[in-house]
Parts: sequence; structure tokens; C-alpha cells
Amino acid sequence: VFLHSVILAKTLEDFKPEMVAGHSLGEFSALVANGALSFEDGLKLVSQRAIAMQKACEIAPSTMAAVLGLADEKVEEVCASIDGIVVAANYNCPGQLVISGEFKAVEEACVAMKEAGAKRALLLPVGGAFHSPMMEPAREELAAAIEATTFSTPICPVYQNVTASAVSDANEIKKNLIIQLTAPVKWTQSVQQMIKDGATLFTEVGPGKVLVGLVNKIDKEAATHSA
Repeated sequence: VFLHSVILAKTLEDFKPEMVAGHSLGEFSALVANGALSFEDGLKLVSQRAIAMQKACEIAPSTMAAVLGLADEKVEEVCASIDGIVVAANYNCPGQLVISGEFKAVEEACVAMKEAGAKRALLLPVGGAFHSPMMEPAREELAAAIEATTFSTPICPVYQNVTASAVSDANEIKKNLIIQLTAPVKWTQSVQQMIKDGATLFTEVGPGKVLVGLVNKIDKEAATHSA
């Protein structure tokens, strides 16, 4: 995904974004696209991130689940009511959230989500609880690699998963990238903020059309294009 996205960005004619964003792993592609990271450093960090996350997955049984048709606040409320670790991990679009945590806690949360009115709450075939406190060992390992990497001032702001706001300061980008592993992906909030800040056309630079599909669900008026 990283390679595909970066190659597309580099080969697109007149690729001059005014703002960029990426979903989870995609944030690394976005940071190469806007010049904050070199391609080589981005590739190294993506590889180190994957290895660190795999190690964290092997420490304890954990998973993720998709919850459809429930308000964000209700999903958060149900997660908070469950014993064990389970949190909202991906705010993909209104009515589509992914929760993440300990296997048993996620299973219990799925039952509670359906009782609370969710259309669906189903376990996802993933290796672990990404974007949750279960990734803390990976965050610690990746932090050292990110701190040792040079980040430059980008050509345009990145709307980071952690803050859902425009960031151009290299040190702040670093800090948010470290927090990202254990924090939720605020994609809904990022897109809403980009529109508030003047985004008129969203171009998805990567494999498929998943993100432009989410953008259209977040704002039906948004103009989208897949490269």
C-alpha cells in the first residue's frame, strides 16, 4: 500500500496538493507525498512499524470489530461499559466505526453494540488490536525509530489521524506519528476539518477507492476523484 500510494503520487501530473491525509498506515505515504519524509525513511519506518506491531500482537490475544449503524458517542459509551480493554479505533465515517482491544472484551462489546441498536457488529480477520492500548509495546519500539529519523518542513499541511487538524511543524508531526499506534484514527473528523479549511476536491492516491467512498459518506457534497 505504501509503495503503490507513493509511486502514484510521484507520477501524477501536476501533483501539487494543498493538504494531505492518510488513514493509519496511509499517513506515512501522505508524509512522503508532502515532503515531510524521504521515500527511503518512510519505507524503513513502515517496515519497522509492521515488525513492532506483529510482536505486540503476539503478546496477548486481541482483535478488532466493525460496528455499523450506531452513533459515535454510543459506541464509545458501550466500550466504556465493558470490562477489559476495548476502545473505538477507527472513526471511518458516520455510522461506521471499528473497535479494538482484548479478544474477550471485543466479543462482549459486539453483543452489547447489537443490543444498543447497531445494525451489525462483526469481528474482523485481523492479527491484533491496532490503534488501541494493546499496541503500547509497539509504540515504545517505533518511538525510537521515529525519533532517530529526520523530518522536514512539508510543502503543505498533513491532517494527522491523532489530531484531525492541519500540522506543518516537523517535531509535532513526529510526536503525533508515535502516538498514532495506540490512538484512534480520526478519519471522519479529519475530512470534516479539511472541508472547513477549504478542501474542494479529494483525490485518493492509492490502491482502490475506499477513502473517497468514506469521504462521500462523510460529506455527500464533496467532490472526489480516485487516481
